[in-house]
Amino acid sequence: MVALFAADAVGGHGDTCASEAAQAYGAAFDAIAADPRTQLYAAELDGRVVGTFQLAFVTSLPGRGALRALLEAVQVDAGLRSRGIGEAMVSFAMDKARAAGAATLALTSNKARLDAHRFYRRLGFANSHEGFKIGL
Repeated sequence: MVALFAADAVGGHGDTCASEAAQAYGAAFDAIAADPRTQLYAAELDGRVVGTFQLAFVTSLPGRGALRALLEAVQVDAGLRSRGIGEAMVSFAMDKARAAGAATLALTSNKARLDAHRFYRRLGFANSHEGFKIGL
């Protein structure tokens, strides 16, 4: 999974497969595994991880305490895009969110990822909000 992020030039998260980063990734995997409201998924093809995403659930006060699903870290091997892997992953996430009773499924996407934006729109997602973040 980490190799998918490390190969992504657009993400800009500083991901790497270097051995000195293994402890940080191990701690992240452990924290995700310990959180009952978060799941990490991998898509495999011929025994190789070719895609990944994270699905988290948050109860929100607006909407009368609505359950909201957050789709994070969607990544497909660059050489295997446009083969239905991403669509299968997002459809799976949508089904999981519906089954959990989530009112919405939200995601963010880097503004430079124009192909991803077209992909999400094709799947029915809408640009409904402007996103902001700050490094801490």
